[in-house]
Amino acid sequence: MPDPDFSGSLDSTERVEEGRVLEPKFGADGLITCVATDASTGDLLMVAHMNAEALRRTIVTGDAWYYSRSRKSLWRKGESSGNGQRVVEMRIDCDQDAVWIKVEQAGAGACHTGRRSCFYRKVEGEGGKIGLAFVDADKQFDPTNVYRK
Repeated sequence: MPDPDFSGSLDSTERVEEGRVLEPKFGADGLITCVATDASTGDLLMVAHMNAEALRRTIVTGDAWYYSRSRKSLWRKGESSGNGQRVVEMRIDCDQDAVWIKVEQAGAGACHTGRRSCFYRKVEGEGGKIGLAFVDADKQFDPTNVYRK
């Protein structure tokens, strides 16, 4: 696959929304939001961010690459845990400011807490109070054994 170049700029809404040119709109911080779902089940696994290099590497290698805002560094999903993601399909939204990847999730889960998905709590409200309830929250692996610092 050719190395993508994201240096151009689409000059019209119609070209962005209806055109065939991939020209992602990165935010002021240089990042674009990426949603990762399981290709076979459709389950939402995680939301992360990509900079231009992470997006480029994801397209070229077929492995999911992200940009860590906290560590300010590029990372390949699974490089420390073994729980990698192989991209089956990549989509971009209508105004090209969000990416959706359907992945084959390797290992027991996508979340650094040891769960299959990063979305293991739901927001609930009762009696004017808002709280969180655990759903699909069983740990699939022990993160202390996987993420060694």
